[in-house]
Amino acid sequence: MFFESEGLDHQGFCFRPPSEAYSILFQATLGCSHNKCTFCNAFKYKRFAIKDMSIWEKDMAFAEKHCTRQKRLFVMDGDALIMPMRKWEWLLTNIRERLPWVERVATYGNAKGVALKSDEDLVRLRDMGLSLIYYGIESGHPDVLKDIRKGATPEKLVEQARRLKQAGFALSVTVILGLAGKDKSCAHAVETGRVLSAVDPEYVGALSLMVAEDAPIYERLRSGELILPEGVDFVRELGLMFANTHLSNGWLMANHASNYLTIRAHLPEDREPAMQRIAAALNGTISLRDEWMRAL
Repeated sequence: MFFESEGLDHQGFCFRPPSEAYSILFQATLGCSHNKCTFCNAFKYKRFAIKDMSIWEKDMAFAEKHCTRQKRLFVMDGDALIMPMRKWEWLLTNIRERLPWVERVATYGNAKGVALKSDEDLVRLRDMGLSLIYYGIESGHPDVLKDIRKGATPEKLVEQARRLKQAGFALSVTVILGLAGKDKSCAHAVETGRVLSAVDPEYVGALSLMVAEDAPIYERLRSGELILPEGVDFVRELGLMFANTHLSNGWLMANHASNYLTIRAHLPEDREPAMQRIAAALNGTISLRDEWMRAL
């Protein structure tokens, strides 16, 4: 689906993190350069491209005139961090000079895109105003990462995340409950907690797997090769991941609409109350979200 509005020239469906709901959505690229993750159908119908600078200029002019109330800007699409430095330098310079009220610039990034930037490049991006990277880890288990065609090992995910942190970026990391199915649920939870602890991000967002029929992983589900956990099993997996995650000063949240249980905990101080809430859900004291209320 493609559309063109009177305002920013957004093409196709636009995906952004929940926390960017009120941000300026600047679509610098189309699609995702990797676009192979089996659980994801978000960019299946887009071929990756960097949009023409004439479109960037038009969108910047629109934002300059009409988006003066938005204090945040999110650069789309799927992994815009992979853009060459000269593109980022133009974009960040124009944001700083023409949208001076913008207080935070963020984007999606993956290990491949980070690896293509030198340490000096990353520091320059941070100094020019890019401050938050949404970084999909999904799982810390090597077999699960291979199954979902993530294109990175746990070691690579940790290494590139640490490079971002060393450059001064805040990290918002995404993990997905249920991604390993029933068979590897416990191992997926433990290894994901281990990787999160090694990265030590400022934010962790846990989602629960919901499979769209046009996502590649759907065939594994349909054939019975992948068996998803039940609702309470998702919560048990969350508890195990939580127990193995140790952050020095970060938020661990499972407040996405896909989750059966809402958790919002600042670690380390909120560990015990959060674990008690998970235990209450497992013993039935707290009700889980009804299936019809879950959403992507």
